[in-house]
Amino acid sequence: MRDKLLPIFTLLLAMASIQYGASVAKNLFPIAGVAGASTLRLMVAAVALCAIFKPWKSVFSSGAKKDLFFYGASLGLMNLSFYFALAKIPLGIAVALEFTGPLAVAVLGGTRKLDFLWAVLAGIGIFLLLPMEGAETKLDPLGVFLALVAGLFWALYIVFGKRLGSQVKGPIAASAGMAIAAIIVAPWGLVLNASEMINLEALPMGIFVGLFSSAIPYSLEMSALKRIPSQTFSVLMSLEPAFASVIGLVFLGESLTNIQWLAIICVIVASQGSSFTPKIPLAKGKQKI
Repeated sequence: MRDKLLPIFTLLLAMASIQYGASVAKNLFPIAGVAGASTLRLMVAAVALCAIFKPWKSVFSSGAKKDLFFYGASLGLMNLSFYFALAKIPLGIAVALEFTGPLAVAVLGGTRKLDFLWAVLAGIGIFLLLPMEGAETKLDPLGVFLALVAGLFWALYIVFGKRLGSQVKGPIAASAGMAIAAIIVAPWGLVLNASEMINLEALPMGIFVGLFSSAIPYSLEMSALKRIPSQTFSVLMSLEPAFASVIGLVFLGESLTNIQWLAIICVIVASQGSSFTPKIPLAKGKQKI
Protein backbone atom coordinates (compact mmCIF):
# COMPACT_ATOMS: atom_id res chain seq x y z
CA MET A 1 0.00 0.00 0.00
CA ARG A 2 2.82 2.38 0.91
CA ASP A 3 4.51 1.77 -2.47
CA LYS A 4 1.26 2.70 -4.26
CA LEU A 5 0.49 5.80 -2.22
CA LEU A 6 4.00 7.28 -2.12
CA PRO A 7 4.20 8.21 -5.85
CA ILE A 8 0.70 9.71 -5.70
CA PHE A 9 1.69 11.80 -2.70
CA THR A 10 4.89 12.77 -4.53
CA LEU A 11 2.91 13.99 -7.54
CA LEU A 12 0.48 15.94 -5.36
CA LEU A 13 3.46 17.52 -3.63
CA ALA A 14 4.89 18.50 -7.03
CA MET A 15 1.61 20.21 -7.99
CA ALA A 16 1.48 22.03 -4.66
CA SER A 17 5.09 23.15 -5.17
CA ILE A 18 4.36 24.52 -8.66
CA GLN A 19 1.31 26.48 -7.57
CA TYR A 20 2.89 27.76 -4.36
CA GLY A 21 5.83 28.90 -6.46
CA ALA A 22 3.37 30.72 -8.73
CA SER A 23 1.81 32.47 -5.73
CA VAL A 24 5.27 33.65 -4.62
CA ALA A 25 5.97 34.78 -8.20
CA LYS A 26 2.84 36.93 -8.13
CA ASN A 27 4.20 38.68 -5.04
CA LEU A 28 7.51 39.08 -6.90
CA PHE A 29 5.90 40.99 -9.80
CA PRO A 30 5.81 44.39 -8.00
CA ILE A 31 9.50 43.96 -7.08
CA ALA A 32 11.13 42.46 -10.18
CA GLY A 33 8.44 43.09 -12.80
CA VAL A 34 6.52 40.37 -14.63
CA ALA A 35 9.14 39.76 -17.32
CA GLY A 36 11.87 40.00 -14.68
CA ALA A 37 10.18 37.36 -12.52
CA SER A 38 9.79 35.04 -15.51
CA THR A 39 13.45 35.52 -16.46
CA LEU A 40 14.66 34.82 -12.92
CA ARG A 41 12.51 31.70 -12.65
CA LEU A 42 13.74 30.22 -15.92
CA MET A 43 17.39 31.14 -15.32
CA VAL A 44 17.44 29.55 -11.86
CA ALA A 45 15.63 26.43 -13.10
CA ALA A 46 17.97 26.15 -16.10
CA VAL A 47 21.09 26.40 -13.94
CA ALA A 48 19.76 23.83 -11.45
CA LEU A 49 18.63 21.29 -14.06
CA CYS A 50 21.71 21.70 -16.26
CA ALA A 51 23.99 21.27 -13.24
CA ILE A 52 22.26 17.97 -12.46
CA PHE A 53 21.78 16.47 -15.93
CA LYS A 54 24.66 18.08 -17.91
CA PRO A 55 22.95 18.22 -21.33
CA TRP A 56 26.10 19.57 -23.00
CA LYS A 57 27.58 16.06 -22.75
CA SER A 58 24.90 14.69 -25.09
CA VAL A 59 25.06 14.67 -28.88
CA PHE A 60 21.95 15.99 -30.68
CA SER A 61 21.08 15.21 -34.30
CA SER A 62 20.13 18.11 -36.59
CA GLY A 63 16.46 17.11 -36.32
CA ALA A 64 16.66 16.92 -32.53
CA LYS A 65 18.29 20.36 -32.39
CA LYS A 66 15.40 21.86 -34.34
CA ASP A 67 12.79 20.19 -32.12
CA LEU A 68 14.76 21.20 -29.03
CA PHE A 69 14.73 24.86 -30.07
CA PHE A 70 10.94 24.92 -30.57
CA TYR A 71 10.46 22.89 -27.37
CA GLY A 72 12.48 25.39 -25.35
CA ALA A 73 10.94 28.41 -27.08
CA SER A 74 7.43 27.10 -26.37
CA LEU A 75 8.35 26.56 -22.71
CA GLY A 76 9.76 30.07 -22.36
CA LEU A 77 6.88 31.85 -24.09
CA MET A 78 4.37 29.73 -22.16
CA ASN A 79 5.88 30.88 -18.88
CA LEU A 80 6.15 34.52 -19.97
CA SER A 81 2.55 34.77 -21.23
CA PHE A 82 1.26 32.90 -18.15
CA TYR A 83 3.00 35.33 -15.80
CA PHE A 84 1.59 38.32 -17.69
CA ALA A 85 -1.86 36.70 -17.36
CA LEU A 86 -1.27 35.98 -13.68
CA ALA A 87 -0.61 39.68 -13.09
CA LYS A 88 -4.18 40.43 -14.22
CA ILE A 89 -6.40 37.47 -13.18
CA PRO A 90 -6.57 35.03 -10.22
CA LEU A 91 -4.15 32.08 -10.13
CA GLY A 92 -6.82 29.36 -10.26
CA ILE A 93 -8.53 30.89 -13.28
CA ALA A 94 -5.23 31.46 -15.10
CA VAL A 95 -4.26 27.81 -14.62
CA ALA A 96 -7.70 26.57 -15.71
CA LEU A 97 -7.54 28.63 -18.91
CA GLU A 98 -3.95 27.56 -19.57
CA PHE A 99 -5.01 23.92 -19.13
CA THR A 100 -7.01 24.16 -22.36
CA GLY A 101 -3.70 23.70 -24.22
CA PRO A 102 -2.87 20.14 -23.10
CA LEU A 103 -6.57 19.30 -23.12
CA ALA A 104 -6.79 20.35 -26.78
CA VAL A 105 -3.81 18.12 -27.61
CA ALA A 106 -5.48 15.16 -25.89
CA VAL A 107 -8.89 15.75 -27.48
CA LEU A 108 -7.56 16.39 -30.99
CA GLY A 109 -5.46 13.24 -30.71
CA GLY A 110 -8.55 11.15 -29.96
CA THR A 111 -10.92 9.41 -32.32
CA ARG A 112 -13.87 8.64 -30.02
CA LYS A 113 -17.15 10.53 -29.91
CA LEU A 114 -16.56 11.09 -26.20
CA ASP A 115 -13.62 13.32 -27.09
CA PHE A 116 -16.12 15.78 -28.59
CA LEU A 117 -18.00 15.78 -25.27
CA TRP A 118 -14.85 16.69 -23.35
CA ALA A 119 -14.12 19.49 -25.82
CA VAL A 120 -17.64 20.89 -25.36
CA LEU A 121 -17.34 20.67 -21.56
CA ALA A 122 -14.01 22.52 -21.64
CA GLY A 123 -15.58 25.09 -23.97
CA ILE A 124 -18.38 25.66 -21.46
CA GLY A 125 -15.78 26.23 -18.76
CA ILE A 126 -13.96 28.80 -20.90
CA PHE A 127 -17.24 30.51 -21.82
CA LEU A 128 -18.15 30.87 -18.14
CA LEU A 129 -14.81 32.61 -17.52
CA LEU A 130 -15.08 35.08 -20.40
CA PRO A 131 -15.28 38.76 -19.31
CA MET A 132 -18.91 39.43 -20.25
CA GLU A 133 -21.02 42.45 -19.36
CA GLY A 134 -23.17 41.87 -16.31
CA ALA A 135 -20.92 39.13 -14.95
CA GLU A 136 -20.74 38.91 -11.16
CA THR A 137 -16.96 39.41 -11.27
CA LYS A 138 -15.64 40.63 -14.60
CA LEU A 139 -12.17 39.33 -15.45
CA ASP A 140 -9.56 41.38 -17.25
CA PRO A 141 -9.95 40.55 -20.99
CA LEU A 142 -6.21 40.80 -21.65
CA GLY A 143 -5.50 38.46 -18.74
CA VAL A 144 -7.93 35.87 -20.11
CA PHE A 145 -6.41 36.18 -23.58
CA LEU A 146 -2.85 35.80 -22.28
CA ALA A 147 -3.79 32.71 -20.25
CA LEU A 148 -5.22 31.14 -23.42
CA VAL A 149 -2.02 32.11 -25.28
CA ALA A 150 -0.07 30.34 -22.54
CA GLY A 151 -2.27 27.30 -23.17
CA LEU A 152 -1.41 27.44 -26.88
CA PHE A 153 2.32 27.46 -26.08
CA TRP A 154 1.76 24.61 -23.60
CA ALA A 155 0.17 22.60 -26.42
CA LEU A 156 3.17 23.30 -28.67
CA TYR A 157 5.49 22.39 -25.80
CA ILE A 158 3.77 18.98 -25.55
CA VAL A 159 3.88 18.38 -29.30
CA PHE A 160 7.57 19.21 -29.64
CA GLY A 161 8.32 17.45 -26.36
CA LYS A 162 6.87 14.20 -27.70
CA ARG A 163 8.90 14.51 -30.89
CA LEU A 164 12.03 15.28 -28.92
CA GLY A 165 11.36 12.47 -26.44
CA SER A 166 11.76 9.86 -29.16
CA GLN A 167 15.29 11.15 -29.85
CA VAL A 168 16.64 12.39 -26.50
CA LYS A 169 16.28 11.20 -22.90
CA GLY A 170 13.68 13.14 -20.91
CA PRO A 171 15.98 14.76 -18.31
CA ILE A 172 18.43 15.85 -21.01
CA ALA A 173 15.64 17.35 -23.13
CA ALA A 174 14.11 19.11 -20.12
CA SER A 175 17.36 20.68 -18.92
CA ALA A 176 18.46 21.78 -22.40
CA GLY A 177 14.94 23.04 -23.15
CA MET A 178 14.91 25.05 -19.92
CA ALA A 179 18.20 26.68 -20.91
CA ILE A 180 16.77 27.67 -24.30
CA ALA A 181 13.62 28.97 -22.58
CA ALA A 182 15.75 31.18 -20.33
CA ILE A 183 17.67 32.54 -23.33
CA ILE A 184 14.42 33.27 -25.22
CA VAL A 185 12.82 35.13 -22.30
CA ALA A 186 15.95 36.92 -20.99
CA PRO A 187 15.75 39.82 -23.50
CA TRP A 188 12.22 40.61 -22.27
CA GLY A 189 13.45 40.73 -18.68
CA LEU A 190 16.51 42.80 -19.52
CA VAL A 191 14.60 45.33 -21.64
CA LEU A 192 11.60 45.73 -19.34
CA ASN A 193 12.95 45.04 -15.85
CA ALA A 194 16.78 44.99 -15.85
CA SER A 195 17.24 47.24 -12.81
CA GLU A 196 14.45 45.57 -10.80
CA MET A 197 15.81 42.05 -11.40
CA ILE A 198 19.16 42.66 -9.74
CA ASN A 199 17.97 44.23 -6.48
CA LEU A 200 18.70 42.29 -3.28
CA GLU A 201 15.04 41.67 -2.49
CA ALA A 202 14.19 40.19 -5.91
CA LEU A 203 17.07 37.72 -6.23
CA PRO A 204 16.23 35.46 -3.23
CA MET A 205 12.56 35.34 -4.24
CA GLY A 206 13.55 34.62 -7.85
CA ILE A 207 15.73 31.72 -6.72
CA PHE A 208 12.87 30.40 -4.57
CA VAL A 209 10.40 30.61 -7.47
CA GLY A 210 12.82 28.94 -9.88
CA LEU A 211 13.38 26.02 -7.52
CA PHE A 212 9.80 25.54 -6.32
CA SER A 213 8.08 26.21 -9.67
CA SER A 214 10.40 24.22 -11.93
CA ALA A 215 13.43 22.32 -10.63
CA ILE A 216 11.92 20.63 -7.55
CA PRO A 217 8.49 19.72 -9.04
CA TYR A 218 10.10 18.39 -12.22
CA SER A 219 12.27 16.03 -10.15
CA LEU A 220 9.24 14.93 -8.11
CA GLU A 221 7.15 14.34 -11.25
CA MET A 222 9.89 12.22 -12.83
CA SER A 223 10.07 10.12 -9.68
CA ALA A 224 6.28 9.64 -9.59
CA LEU A 225 5.95 8.85 -13.30
CA LYS A 226 8.31 5.90 -12.92
CA ARG A 227 5.99 4.29 -10.36
CA ILE A 228 2.43 4.98 -11.54
CA PRO A 229 0.57 4.35 -14.84
CA SER A 230 0.58 7.27 -17.29
CA GLN A 231 -3.24 7.43 -17.16
CA THR A 232 -3.18 7.84 -13.36
CA PHE A 233 -0.51 10.51 -13.80
CA SER A 234 -2.69 12.41 -16.30
CA VAL A 235 -5.80 12.20 -14.12
CA LEU A 236 -3.97 13.50 -11.06
CA MET A 237 -2.35 16.30 -13.07
CA SER A 238 -5.80 17.43 -14.19
CA LEU A 239 -6.45 18.45 -10.57
CA GLU A 240 -3.91 21.26 -10.93
CA PRO A 241 -6.51 24.04 -11.49
CA ALA A 242 -8.11 23.04 -8.18
CA PHE A 243 -4.72 23.17 -6.43
CA ALA A 244 -4.10 26.59 -7.96
CA SER A 245 -7.50 27.89 -6.84
CA VAL A 246 -7.00 26.75 -3.24
CA ILE A 247 -3.44 28.11 -3.06
CA GLY A 248 -4.60 31.38 -4.64
CA LEU A 249 -7.29 31.63 -1.96
CA VAL A 250 -4.99 30.77 0.97
CA PHE A 251 -1.81 32.65 0.01
CA LEU A 252 -3.11 35.45 -2.25
CA GLY A 253 -6.61 36.01 -0.86
CA GLU A 254 -8.15 35.38 -4.31
CA SER A 255 -11.72 34.29 -3.66
CA LEU A 256 -13.69 33.01 -6.66
CA THR A 257 -17.38 33.23 -7.46
CA ASN A 258 -19.60 30.14 -7.70
CA ILE A 259 -19.66 30.51 -11.50
CA GLN A 260 -15.87 30.63 -11.63
CA TRP A 261 -15.60 27.50 -9.48
CA LEU A 262 -18.09 25.79 -11.80
CA ALA A 263 -16.00 26.78 -14.81
CA ILE A 264 -12.85 25.35 -13.22
CA ILE A 265 -14.68 22.11 -12.39
CA CYS A 266 -15.79 21.85 -16.05
CA VAL A 267 -12.16 22.07 -17.19
CA ILE A 268 -11.02 19.52 -14.58
CA VAL A 269 -13.76 17.02 -15.50
CA ALA A 270 -13.03 17.46 -19.21
CA SER A 271 -9.35 16.83 -18.60
CA GLN A 272 -10.01 13.74 -16.49
CA GLY A 273 -12.55 12.44 -18.99
CA SER A 274 -10.07 12.84 -21.81
CA SER A 275 -7.49 10.89 -19.78
CA PHE A 276 -9.93 8.01 -19.23
CA THR A 277 -11.21 7.87 -22.82
CA PRO A 278 -9.35 5.10 -24.67
CA LYS A 279 -7.65 6.16 -27.88
CA ILE A 280 -8.14 4.08 -31.04
CA PRO A 281 -4.91 3.50 -32.93
CA LEU A 282 -4.98 4.78 -36.49
CA ALA A 283 -5.19 2.13 -39.19
CA LYS A 284 -1.95 1.36 -40.95
CA GLY A 285 -1.28 3.88 -43.70
CA LYS A 286 -3.48 6.60 -42.19
CA GLN A 287 -1.99 9.75 -40.77
CA LYS A 288 -3.26 12.42 -38.42
CA ILE A 289 -3.44 15.89 -39.89
